[in-house]
Amino acid sequence: MNYVSTRSGAAGVRASQAIVAGLAPDGGLYVPESFPAFSLRAVQGMAEKPYADRAREVLAAYLTDFTADELQAAAESAYARFDGPPAPLKDVEDLHVLELWHGPTHAFKDMALQMLPRLMPLAMRKTGVDKQVFILVATSGDTGKAALEGFAGVAGTQVGVFYPVDGVSPAQKLQMITQEGDNTHVCAVRGNFDDAQTGVKRIFGDADMARALAEKGVELSSANSINFGRLAPQVAYYFSAYADLLKKGAIALGDEVNFCVPTGNFGNILAAYYAKRMGLPVGKLLCASNANNVLFDFIEQGVYNANRPFHKTTSPSMDILVSSNLERLLFELCDRDGALVSSWMQALKSGGRYEVGEKVCRALRESFAAGWADDEKALGAIARVYDACGYTMDPHTAVAWSVAENYRSVTGDRRPMVVVSTASPYKFSRSVLTALRGAEAVEALDEFACADALEKVCGLPMPASLRDLRAKPRLHNDVVDPAAMADEVCRWVG
Repeated sequence: MNYVSTRSGAAGVRASQAIVAGLAPDGGLYVPESFPAFSLRAVQGMAEKPYADRAREVLAAYLTDFTADELQAAAESAYARFDGPPAPLKDVEDLHVLELWHGPTHAFKDMALQMLPRLMPLAMRKTGVDKQVFILVATSGDTGKAALEGFAGVAGTQVGVFYPVDGVSPAQKLQMITQEGDNTHVCAVRGNFDDAQTGVKRIFGDADMARALAEKGVELSSANSINFGRLAPQVAYYFSAYADLLKKGAIALGDEVNFCVPTGNFGNILAAYYAKRMGLPVGKLLCASNANNVLFDFIEQGVYNANRPFHKTTSPSMDILVSSNLERLLFELCDRDGALVSSWMQALKSGGRYEVGEKVCRALRESFAAGWADDEKALGAIARVYDACGYTMDPHTAVAWSVAENYRSVTGDRRPMVVVSTASPYKFSRSVLTALRGAEAVEALDEFACADALEKVCGLPMPASLRDLRAKPRLHNDVVDPAAMADEVCRWVG
C-alpha cells in the first residue's frame, strides 16, 4: 500500500515514509492509494478477539511495510496502558456509547497516540532516517497531552506542543504544563487553536526552517491527525464497536449502524468514513459540532466559511474553525482531483472560504449528516441522561448525544446509533458539575474542588493521574505570540 498527496496525487510513498514525514512535500495530506476491503466474515471474526488483535488486523491492511509481528507487538504494548478494555461499548438508554477515554491521558487521542510512538521508531528504521525526529503538535486540549505522554522518553525523538493560552480546560492545561521528560516541550500561544494550528503548518512549510533543522540533524514530523500514522489506529475502533454490537446480539451481521461523532478537526469522523469505505456496514455518519459549527454549515450548504465569530465553549477540544482532515474527505469526494483540492485549500488560506459545488455536496450527504448543540443543550443533555440512568458524560460527548437524539427525532432513522464518547468527565469537571448541580454550586470552587465534588455526586472514580495533578510542579510556563512560534521551536531544538 502506497500513499499519495491530496494536493497532487503524485507518485506514492510507503506507509513508513508517510508516517515519518507527516505532511506531503506539497503541503497536502497523505492518503492511501486505495481502500483495503474487509469482508463481513472478517468483521464477524473480530467479535471474539481482544482489542489489540482487532487493531492489528486493521493496521495491517494499511501499513503494509510493517510486519504482522511488529504491529501485534505495538498494539499489545500500546493498549496494555489502558484501564481495562480500550474501547468499551456501553448501552445507555436506547443508544450505544463507545468510550474511548480509558487510556493514560483519559481522552480518545490515546487510542492513536499510544500507537504512533511505537510505529514512529519502526518507521524511522525502515526509511533509514538517522536524524532526530521532532514531533510538532498544535492542540485544542487533548492531542497535546496524549502526544507528550506517548513520546516522552522515546529514543530519537523530541515532542513540542503549542496550545491556545485560554482555549483549553484547566485539567487539560495542567496535564500539559506538568509533563516530565527531557524530550518534551510545551508552550502556550496567544490566540485560539486555529492560530496555533496555522503557526505549526507555517513551520512545516518553511523551507529555510527545514534547512536549519537539517543542519542540526533534526527532521520535523507531526502527531496531529494530519499524520496518517495517527489516523489509521482510529479506524480500528469503529470496527471494534461493530464487533461488540455483534457479540452482544444487538445487530445481525450486515446490519447498518449509525455513528454520531463530536468533532472539530474532522479526524475522528473521517476514520469512521474510512471504515465504511473498507466495507464496514455503516449507515449515516453524524457530524456533531458545538457553537463553532463551521462543519455543520459546510455539510448543509456545501460552503466552507471560516470567516465567523470564534466561540469559547464548554467543549474546547471542538473549538476549531479550520478542520484540517476535511481535506482528505474532499479528495475522495471529488474523484481524487488533487488540483481541485489544492485550489480549495488555497482559497481557504487566502480568503477563509471555498465552495465545492452540487456534485460534491451530493456525494457528501450520501454518507454524512450534521447537527450542532450549544453549551445550554450540551449541559442539558448531561443532566438529563444522568437523571434518567446515572450515566455521566463530558461536554463533548454530550454535544454528540444531543445531536444524535435530535437526528433520530427529526428523521425517524431507527438504525442502531453509536455515540462516540471522547473524554473523561473529570477533564471538564466544572462544566459537568454545573450541569448536574447548577452554576451556584460551583462558583466558589476551584478545578480540583469541582472534581472532588463531582466524584461524590456521580460515584464515578476519578482517575488517579488527574487527582495527582494538584501536587505536580508546573514545568512549562512559556507564552508566545503566533509569530514567535518558529523561534520557540528553534530554541527547543537548541
